[in-house]
Amino acid sequence: MIEGLELASLGARCADDKQAEDVVVLDLHGISSITDYFVICTGTSQPHLRAIRNEIADRLRDQHEMRAQSAEGQAESKWMVLDFGDVIFHVFHQEMRSLYALEDLWSDAPRVEWQESAAEQNVGK
Repeated sequence: MIEGLELASLGARCADDKQAEDVVVLDLHGISSITDYFVICTGTSQPHLRAIRNEIADRLRDQHEMRAQSAEGQAESKWMVLDFGDVIFHVFHQEMRSLYALEDLWSDAPRVEWQESAAEQNVGK
């Protein structure tokens, strides 16, 4: 089972694979007692929000037999949350992301590099 940074990075890549915008991973170690990482991303429409959420949930279930401990929100609310314990995924529409401004609220949390380098992506090819 994957945890922590590996889970956050994989989920961020899942969101990116569905063309989520402005994908950010925040390291909340020592800042939050709720979780270790937030993954925050933006979708451009209700179907896009659903596609991003489903990609994260489906790939983690299919590839790692992991299910969210809880899932909140619908595409119509323009904010959906998947809670995997160590990592909480926030899938926002832009207006809700701006309204709640989680990056500002957690501004003391360092951002984590989640994208693989070109060299890492080509390993084994």
